[in-house]
Amino acid sequence: MGLARTRSLRDVVLILLGATSMHLASVFMGLHDHNGSIIVNTQVSSHFLEDLNNTALAPLDVEEPVEREERTVQKPFETESPPVVDIAYDFPETTIVSHAPGWTVFRNLYMSNGTLYIVSSEPSFAFPDIRYITSTGLAAENTPENIASREPTRENMDFLTPAQARERWGGAERTIQRNRIWSVEGNTFLINEPSQFLDHYYHLCAELMLGAWSFWSGAWNAVVDPASAGRTTAPPVHRMIFAHADAYGWRDRPGFNAYFLRAAFPSLTVEVQQDWEDRIRATASASAPQRAWHFDTVMLTDRSAAFRGEACGSRTQRIAAAAFEHAQQAHTLARWWWEPVRRSVLRFAGVDEPTLEIGVRAEARASDMELAGVAGGLHRPQPIVVTYISRQGARRHLIDEHHEALVSALTEMCAAHRWELNIVQAERLTKEEQLALAARTTVLLGVHGNGLTHLIMMPVTPISTVIEIFYPGGFAHDYEWTTHALGMRHFAVWNDTYHTAPDTPRVDYPEGFQGTQIPVYPPIITQIIQDRIAGRIP
Repeated sequence: MGLARTRSLRDVVLILLGATSMHLASVFMGLHDHNGSIIVNTQVSSHFLEDLNNTALAPLDVEEPVEREERTVQKPFETESPPVVDIAYDFPETTIVSHAPGWTVFRNLYMSNGTLYIVSSEPSFAFPDIRYITSTGLAAENTPENIASREPTRENMDFLTPAQARERWGGAERTIQRNRIWSVEGNTFLINEPSQFLDHYYHLCAELMLGAWSFWSGAWNAVVDPASAGRTTAPPVHRMIFAHADAYGWRDRPGFNAYFLRAAFPSLTVEVQQDWEDRIRATASASAPQRAWHFDTVMLTDRSAAFRGEACGSRTQRIAAAAFEHAQQAHTLARWWWEPVRRSVLRFAGVDEPTLEIGVRAEARASDMELAGVAGGLHRPQPIVVTYISRQGARRHLIDEHHEALVSALTEMCAAHRWELNIVQAERLTKEEQLALAARTTVLLGVHGNGLTHLIMMPVTPISTVIEIFYPGGFAHDYEWTTHALGMRHFAVWNDTYHTAPDTPRVDYPEGFQGTQIPVYPPIITQIIQDRIAGRIP
């Protein structure tokens, strides 16, 4: 034809120069619109009052039995960082970074008109069953009708192919008109549960946040260096959305929930139910084309979904168990994973650096002694601080005479050993005083109740101990599971006997559990403390 001639060297050079010029222009002059690009930021960056709702909450902690095993899925799980995609003209597919019942870290999750959408070219059965991801978000009651009402439907979570997503939210002309999706940039914790449990210091901070931080840290295989002030490589959390709780629905009456979140995550933006409804309404206009929100990276947590899994629903009744055990079994949870959160809160409370280092220093000493072959590797030297949380002014407490006998026995024991003893009604202390005391405490003891939640601020040492006094025959996993997850030892005391892992009692709330006639035999308490500190109970 005469047109297909071989290009000269001059032609080749000119083509290369032109391509290079265009590339440099796009980089330095911003010829491409990057406003919608997906960039995942991975930079390093209680009160001791009456647990007012415990009576109502107790029977709800034992939910429906697990009906079937969660299926194992592989394909949509992310194995490497996704490519940068411009959401103005493309629909990045949804991937899962990590998943356990009730806990899922997504990249590229979409929401429109209140429905969460997984956009993927993979079939829906390649993903975990959505009943292990989400629910309707209704409050939990242990009735067949309520259990059924919390099962998720396609209105709660649904699947779209990229082509279907483009049909709903795409521009008319792919290269001219932008998609009708708006990115919620950064890292989001989406909490899909009502205020039923959220407005408790224990349930928000020692259950939800303990689970959230263990799962989030494990999902990114975060590294924690306790020697450098507890810094972590876990990505920062930019916002937390309480989709079914209003501004007061996540706040406890004493104010520790807000104190904890603001201290642990100073830059955190909190959205509540009304904000979530604003987002829903913004995508649900009947007079405009459909729109959607695109969540860059989001951890979705759901209490009902967690209870459908074995770790929570059948064994511990703690939603954090599903998150923590998943990360632990994947070997992605650092030894001091909780330390960055703990130290942030305690620093906010004004606790000094030497106190923050108690746990790290104690473990190092024990390790040195073990390597040197010194018998009794649990021995300190470290100051021993025993803190007894008295609930005698609360509705659930010891028999008065038993309380007085316990105070006398603790006083005599600590004086003989020159240990520090604190007997406190913590509601009379400021938040800062409570946290400063917890940060130094070696042995924390008290009747089952919200006062023991401050164990999450204790230094984790080889002899750190929580002693929880129950009405005989009664038991709940609340503080027992939390204590062991943090690496400390828990003892459940029934008057003159005790139980500790692996010999933990079954969960039960007998008559008298919530009462004012809880007995305790003081010598059993002092025996546990002395045996632990001497290393006779490892």
